[in-house]
Amino acid sequence: MKENKLSKGIIGISMILVLGALPPMLDATIVNIAVNDLAKLFSTTFGVVQWVVTGYTLALGIAVPFSGWLIQKYDGKKIFMSALGLFMITSLLSGFAWDIQSLIAFRAMQGFASGLMIPTLTTMIVHVAGADNLGQLMSIVGIPIVFGPIVGPIIGGSILEYMTWRWLFFVNLPIGIIALILLQWKLPKFEAANIDAKMDWFGILMLALTSGMFIYGITKIKGSNDNISGILTIAIGGVSMMAYVIYAWRMKEKALIPLKLFKSKNFCAAFISLFLAGFATNGPMLLFPMFFQNVRGLDVITSALWLIPQGVGMLVTRSLVGKTTDKIGARFVVLPSIAITIIGTLPFVFFDMGTNQWYIWFILLLRGMGVGGVTIPLMSDSYVGLEKTQVAQASVSTRIIQNIGSAFGSAILATVVSSALKMKEATAANISAAYHAGFIISIIFIVIGIIPSLFITL
Repeated sequence: MKENKLSKGIIGISMILVLGALPPMLDATIVNIAVNDLAKLFSTTFGVVQWVVTGYTLALGIAVPFSGWLIQKYDGKKIFMSALGLFMITSLLSGFAWDIQSLIAFRAMQGFASGLMIPTLTTMIVHVAGADNLGQLMSIVGIPIVFGPIVGPIIGGSILEYMTWRWLFFVNLPIGIIALILLQWKLPKFEAANIDAKMDWFGILMLALTSGMFIYGITKIKGSNDNISGILTIAIGGVSMMAYVIYAWRMKEKALIPLKLFKSKNFCAAFISLFLAGFATNGPMLLFPMFFQNVRGLDVITSALWLIPQGVGMLVTRSLVGKTTDKIGARFVVLPSIAITIIGTLPFVFFDMGTNQWYIWFILLLRGMGVGGVTIPLMSDSYVGLEKTQVAQASVSTRIIQNIGSAFGSAILATVVSSALKMKEATAANISAAYHAGFIISIIFIVIGIIPSLFITL
């Protein structure tokens, strides 16, 4: 009886944590469906409005190391509640945004808050569950992650259809308030593990500059033909990257991403693969709603419903991929998943307004199954062969690079499509061709991802 009560208490705490993390987990997919409407509302281009998504994802990645440092130094309960409070405040500010620049800025703040919450949630679940219950409770935590791609677009589409766009962000507030009350009431304290923990401020600054400057510079050159400022920005990114490498070489194990990690073949292969996978799998997530609305002429609700098959495919694969990886090795899960992802993306290079809808839905289902089998095995394989002291550093590194890859994907593909639309007359054929170009770029990156995947565990 005592064990049953304890089990129920642990599950209850986990569900409260999941409720608190629900808004940021759904927020990205809710906003993706609205990019087309936001571009029209703020009278701007796809290339500019995509920063509403890209800024969020990039800030999320940058926040990850802060989360690891904070939970060592301070009470985990206070960190999680503070991050949720910050997320709610920035959601409110996003809803009150007065132009596209303010919306992008507030969304980046939202992404930073989200980046603090999700790793903190995982760490607290591990503390609460213990080794015996971890698998069961992690499956509970994974519920919003699994259903986000299905439910998020439908919520976003419904808001745009029946309410003002500001409710895309205000919808987070009632859930957040309830979660904060329950967290304060039911969540125990999580004492700091190391109050003397140090933060690698210089490392974070250099990595943030590197990723941000590269993304901005490439989009500047391609999107506005502003070659001078674009090249200058990319040069700043290159200098920042070189500065980080020199710094990490000198600091050794104290660096945010120690260079010693790259001596592991598995980590190096997984690190590169996660970047490419983030680019090639998440970038098209931004294009699909736009393609459905601008090429197929669908309304926002119907566009959201058309995304369901992809989410279902991801759901089907996610339940199998962990066990399959343990049995046959990461390589034989990742490579077939990449192949399925390519098969599920390639037809979009040829789809147009006349393509049969059932064919599109089937291809999206197939693509979802492929995408669902890529990330988890790569994450798992990145730890193979590492020392125990390197596991935490590898965890931070893989989370950062995956989000940076996703931000690159969103920015570059949106810029390719936006540039193609600028160059030609806005006919149905030209609009279709612009999106086809974006899908071609994503396929190229996922094909390149085959190379590092050959070096992960058999």
